[in-house]
Amino acid sequence: MPLDFRNTNTLWSSILVETLHRLGLTTAILCPGSRSTPLTVAFAQHPEIEAIPILDERSAAFFALGVAKRLGLPVVVVCTSGTAGANFFPAVIEARYSRVPLIVLTADRPPELRDCHAGQAIAQLKLYGDYPNWQAELALPEAKMEMLCYLRQTLVQAWTRSRVPTPGVVHLNIPFRDPLAPIPQLEIASLKSQLHPQDFFAHISHSPFPTFTHQKPFPSSIVRIWQQCDRGIIIAGSAQPPHPEIYCRAIANLSQSLGFPVLAEGLSPLRNYSAIAPHLISTYDSILRDLTLAQKLAPDIIIQIGELPISKQLRTWLSNTQTHRWVIDPTPENFDPLHGKTTHLQLPVEQIPPLLKGWLGEEQARYLKQWLDAETQIREYFDRTLAQTNIFFEGKIPWLLSQHLPPKTPLFIANSMPVRDVEYFWKPNNQHIQPFFNRGANGIDGTLSTAFGIAHRNQSSVLLTGDLALLHDTNGFLQRNKLIGSLTIVLINNQGGGIFEMLPISQFDPPFEEFFATPQNIDFSKLCLTYDIEYKLIESWHHFQQLINPLPKQGICLLELKTNRKSDVQWRKETFAKISQDYLS
Repeated sequence: MPLDFRNTNTLWSSILVETLHRLGLTTAILCPGSRSTPLTVAFAQHPEIEAIPILDERSAAFFALGVAKRLGLPVVVVCTSGTAGANFFPAVIEARYSRVPLIVLTADRPPELRDCHAGQAIAQLKLYGDYPNWQAELALPEAKMEMLCYLRQTLVQAWTRSRVPTPGVVHLNIPFRDPLAPIPQLEIASLKSQLHPQDFFAHISHSPFPTFTHQKPFPSSIVRIWQQCDRGIIIAGSAQPPHPEIYCRAIANLSQSLGFPVLAEGLSPLRNYSAIAPHLISTYDSILRDLTLAQKLAPDIIIQIGELPISKQLRTWLSNTQTHRWVIDPTPENFDPLHGKTTHLQLPVEQIPPLLKGWLGEEQARYLKQWLDAETQIREYFDRTLAQTNIFFEGKIPWLLSQHLPPKTPLFIANSMPVRDVEYFWKPNNQHIQPFFNRGANGIDGTLSTAFGIAHRNQSSVLLTGDLALLHDTNGFLQRNKLIGSLTIVLINNQGGGIFEMLPISQFDPPFEEFFATPQNIDFSKLCLTYDIEYKLIESWHHFQQLINPLPKQGICLLELKTNRKSDVQWRKETFAKISQDYLS
């Protein structure tokens, strides 16, 4: 890209953009505004960066989050001065907790136009508190070589800090004086003879995604403890690893070497690589509802990979057993919300060395068989019961998706009830489906926008969401003309917040229905008409299966399934009670 020497701001911004491009940036999300004009012009003119304009800042930031999740590389999001940057905050928080690299560029007024009612000026320094990995305010643009070198190296630092040691957010606040438009300034042209791009950017190149390399050999004392244990389990929480098959094989090898069952959350890629993991347990939430069996299955050792699964039953069981847990994750973060007896091994599971496979002892084999027998019984019961369920029960939706989606489908799963029904009912398969989710802060913010980001330039993708999560982010539909690819939205419309039906407050109405369930009574066919989105009301389970395979190659389609949240809650209660009474006792 030729640098833009029209004025100080255009030169400054074009160096910023070219530096990021050479570091590996491919995508920038741009929100409209005046103060960010130099940045917008620079990104829009770069031939090798996809610059996508998005009106709503909150939606834009979540779209960027989705693209960054898919790429595993930083994505830039740009806005003007004032409250525009505040609308990025929910996505900044999510990126921080879900460890997604984002580079947030907020344009700002120069110092002389702050704190004087100049308009569209707020305190933007440290706008996001402690959530960014790193934050800084750039100097005012100057057409001096030493300042251009400062700019270049600050951008190198920003790119690095968004990726290591833990991926996350970098915030750069960037003040500009007039002229904001690319109005020529003759004095800038003299710099052309001093600045030689080939030399100026010579040391900058794409760097591979950082990987952890441990300096010390894996402690043999830990290996001995694990190998001598007859009653051990592995817990695999939610994960979006860059290489899911390698990740799954690492866990499966550990499981088979030690003879430990693997309790894999619905959001773990293991559920979609079941051929790799013969000791996979997917129904542990139901198994542990039987208190007698749960007590019999208490382990002596637990190896926890990453975060704990969402299951409340599992967490209660772990709190009650107080078993020593070995937490495996490469970051220094605390992954023990239960505050139990934990030892953190700071490395990826892929880097645990191969362990020697040994013969299972009698007690070890018996313990493993107990888990596998319970899994077989409950899985057969779920499969039989759900196959015979003709009413539109919410839990049957993820069960069908797990069996009928095309291989490797990217699937974004909304929070609240969809993610819990995936935990309960997602059937292990070998379809290599790619689960995506915003489980950092666990909110419903930006659900649709994040799904658009994941679907953009990707294989035909699916969003599984409830009605409130979708309505909370309908501005995401403004991106419909920018999506390159296909997104199928599976909408569970249960007229409100189904998850609140699971809580004790549901027994108190009023105020439950109006203030907690908050039904919105929206006609989604008319909403789709507004945004020119294809709409289909699902009339039967067979109809649903036809529409999820094959998936469309282009465009957006919304499939609405109308369910009853009160009868669904009752179905879950009765089914879980029946499992404990008839199948595990």
